[in-house]
Amino acid sequence: MPPTRTPDAMNVTIKHAGKSYPIDVDVAAPATAFKQSIYEVTGVPTDRMKVMVKGILKDDADMSKLGLKPGQVINVIGTAGPLPEAPKKPVVFLEDMDDSELALSTRTPPGLVNIGNTCYLNSTLQALRAVPQLQTALEGFSAGSGPEARLALSVKNLYSGMTQTTEPVTPFALISNLRILAPQFAEQDQRGGFAQQDADEAWTQVVSALRSSLPGQNGQGSCVDDLMSIELTKTLSTPEAPEEAPSTSTEKALKLECNISINTNFLMSGIMDSLDQQIEKNSPSLGRSATYNQKTRISRLPNYLVVHLVRFYWRRDIQKKAKIMRKVKFPLQLDALDIATDELREKLAPVNAEVKQILKTRDDRAKIAKRAKGKNAPTEEKAEEQHREEEHKKVAELVETAGGVAAGTNPSGMYELCAMVTHKGASADAGHYIGWARKEGGFAPSGEEEWYKFDDDKVSGVTADKITSMDGGGEDSVAYILLYRYVAI
Repeated sequence: MPPTRTPDAMNVTIKHAGKSYPIDVDVAAPATAFKQSIYEVTGVPTDRMKVMVKGILKDDADMSKLGLKPGQVINVIGTAGPLPEAPKKPVVFLEDMDDSELALSTRTPPGLVNIGNTCYLNSTLQALRAVPQLQTALEGFSAGSGPEARLALSVKNLYSGMTQTTEPVTPFALISNLRILAPQFAEQDQRGGFAQQDADEAWTQVVSALRSSLPGQNGQGSCVDDLMSIELTKTLSTPEAPEEAPSTSTEKALKLECNISINTNFLMSGIMDSLDQQIEKNSPSLGRSATYNQKTRISRLPNYLVVHLVRFYWRRDIQKKAKIMRKVKFPLQLDALDIATDELREKLAPVNAEVKQILKTRDDRAKIAKRAKGKNAPTEEKAEEQHREEEHKKVAELVETAGGVAAGTNPSGMYELCAMVTHKGASADAGHYIGWARKEGGFAPSGEEEWYKFDDDKVSGVTADKITSMDGGGEDSVAYILLYRYVAI
């Protein structure tokens, strides 16, 4: 049976390169649909096609006003490419897919069900899921003994289940194992339900369980240490005894603290306040207590840098936690060179400068590509993939010249924000936590990247301007935990 023709359809003849092709045209449809039909018979891509109907047919032309007549001959100019091939597999429509097929096709991440004031955990798990290396390590993890191993196994099972569906997932086993490991998360409120908890404390417990359960490279150490461990070098000196030699020590941490005072306006200044402090300790040369200047700098920058904005403090007058509402601006791209030790800074500086220049150049290319989108712009001399290959080669050579870097460390000191947890409300004992994660893929100018918002079981999309707007100043959602990853060139 021949296809049914709509009332606005008519048959015309397309003439291209000496050949004629009869096709149907629906004058009620967009001009772009007509061009697609021409492409399907001639092989001329629509962006290189010139359709001669009262001049050159534009994409936004109203087909119903062109006065086309049945049998009309229409000339087409353009170089043909390969004709479109029929799909090798049967077409499956979204509405016909089951949950697992839909999840794999759309790559839409599922939300997590709130089972009674568990937004602090849901937001933490969604942010941690932005570290693919953790998921890879979990895939090879088998049950161990002890509550931390059981918590790690429940994280593995949860993440595995989340890859198979777009429907919200309920983390029953995980929250049960967390409450066994750390009974504070089983505390009840005045109404007999489970009390709200601190997302930073949940983050610490989950990461600690993964740290003790997931081995590092070649089975040595911990995967978490490989990815997130910061080495801090501390130097102590006292102006009260200038002849006393400064003492130096090192320690590890899994996150940086950003202290917030009345003078804190930017993330880096809050981090510096936490790194540079004055402490009281006994002076061996003076034989008494003295004030020491403690200067701390980073001697190992990991691939993933976690920053905790210290917004909650204990108010003795009301005997509960209160929240610091102050606005603290944080960047989408973080340069950690200023908080590195002199030795590390000197090693990273050439690579750091090159990476910053590459990011600027990429941003320029993205802006040009955005302006050219939808227009018949000339083809770039080099594809974006080729640009990236050349940039990677250049950075790799600089890293090699600098003496290489240890596995799992950042070779440039440049980071980009990939996930975060925010808190809404005035108290840690109430309010609401939300997780956010940057969408992978795409090529957008800096500040225009797309993000996922994980509000428990509700998942939606936002742009980067929404992310940077959550820097404080009120009771709306405000950045609380920031997860930066190294800029991979």
